[in-house]
Amino acid sequence: MKRILVAYTTNAGSTAEVAQALGKALEAPTAAVEVRSLGEVGDLGGYSAVVLGGPMIVGWHRRAARFLRRRRRELARLPVALFFTAMQVTRSGTEQGFGFPVLLDPRLVREPARPGRLSFKERHTTVASYLRPVRAALAAVRPVSAAFFAGTLDYGRLPFPQMLFVMLVIGARPGDSRDWELIGSWARWIRKELI
Repeated sequence: MKRILVAYTTNAGSTAEVAQALGKALEAPTAAVEVRSLGEVGDLGGYSAVVLGGPMIVGWHRRAARFLRRRRRELARLPVALFFTAMQVTRSGTEQGFGFPVLLDPRLVREPARPGRLSFKERHTTVASYLRPVRAALAAVRPVSAAFFAGTLDYGRLPFPQMLFVMLVIGARPGDSRDWELIGSWARWIRKELI
């Protein structure tokens, strides 16, 4: 029996709900799935695969990026998939240039105002910008896939600096934009790559 770990960090709880949904969709007769927050993850030795995720908060959540960087040698020996929750991704034309498939939730994708010349705000919401903090680790880990899912935004649940960044730089509207069918579909697709 294969053991799959879905490890996540969350800012206000919605990424934890996405992790739980991924865990349910990954279940199979040949695979046991555990969903754990990063603070609960110890040794990775007993797992056959890892799905790692976190929200985009001024870049990928620090805990998720730190986990990937610090555990890259362990993760390099396992099939790994990454997931991100966000409120916007600006299409830059480089989304598939990472050496692994990248799924973009259509609800997230925004076309640049001036193709070929991204604004300050647009540059900070591209896949390349979101992956920048973990680019070196990705050379060792080589995920089977990465997915960017629409998340949930409630300004009242964010610390003031994050709220300002999301309002002024990202310009995202509050609400729940998660697509549970897309989340489940991606999980079932990566299951074949993980087990």
